[in-house]
Amino acid sequence: MTASAPRSIAEYLRQLRAELAGEDPALIQDALYDAEEYLRAEIAAHPDKSEADVLEIIASTYGAPDEVANAYRETESRVKAALRTPRPGGGAVSVGNGFFGVFLDVRAYTSLFFMLLSLATGVLYFTFAVAGLSISFGCAVLVIGVPFFLMFMGLTRVLSLAEGRLIEAMTGERMPRRPAHPGSGHGFWMRIGLMLKDPRTWSTLAYLLLMLPLGIVYFAIASIGLALSLSLIFAPLFAAADRFSWVGGDALNFQPSWMGSIWALPILVALGVVLLTLLMHLARGIGHLHALFAKSFLVSRPGIAAA
Repeated sequence: MTASAPRSIAEYLRQLRAELAGEDPALIQDALYDAEEYLRAEIAAHPDKSEADVLEIIASTYGAPDEVANAYRETESRVKAALRTPRPGGGAVSVGNGFFGVFLDVRAYTSLFFMLLSLATGVLYFTFAVAGLSISFGCAVLVIGVPFFLMFMGLTRVLSLAEGRLIEAMTGERMPRRPAHPGSGHGFWMRIGLMLKDPRTWSTLAYLLLMLPLGIVYFAIASIGLALSLSLIFAPLFAAADRFSWVGGDALNFQPSWMGSIWALPILVALGVVLLTLLMHLARGIGHLHALFAKSFLVSRPGIAAA
């Protein structure tokens, strides 16, 4: 091994983090977790060797920190290239060019679906967070209080991973596929202390609470926008149904009289198409902004999480 070669897991992780400086925080979190998991498994498999000797062997198999960092960068670039929207005739295309080009962007549709889904997930997350905190504080004076609180915080991190995978699938923004690495060479209680000191633990809890008001806003924008734009687009059908009594009774009498005019129908359809297009652009923008917002709350920042 060279003089700068790592001689402990903690040193290896520090060097790997340094080599990945400037990369996506989600990528760094995954790389640190994978590296620590592999290193600890290799050390456990060679109890007759010192940690430094095992790391020397690993340098020729798993790779030195700089080699591992380069491998992660190459893999990430290939994944991003594979996820680009293909051009119908081959090659890649930057979707969303032009006002109506948004209808060719899959992310606009998935982001719109995420906005509609966010009300349900927001209610779920808010209920989980409030119930967990209430029970934890209520049982704080009992023996079961501390174990329940620790279990609740652990489940909070698991839920944050699930939310991250959902956000990545809906918006395309890179999110962690692994939890934050637990830290090197610490006992159980030390790890618990590090988890409670980690700002990401509490920012994750704050994110779960904030998802309810955000979910309400997202759902309102998506549902009202869809209802308004689609009702205008299908105004000719409503007018025809009203004129030829396809719908019985006075079901359509709420419409203004001018909506049944022949000259007004093309204007209504055009207005509906414009509103729907604006909604798709807005949904794509909200999806991107929410992904960045979620990443700032759910992803460990280099140098902040326990090392």
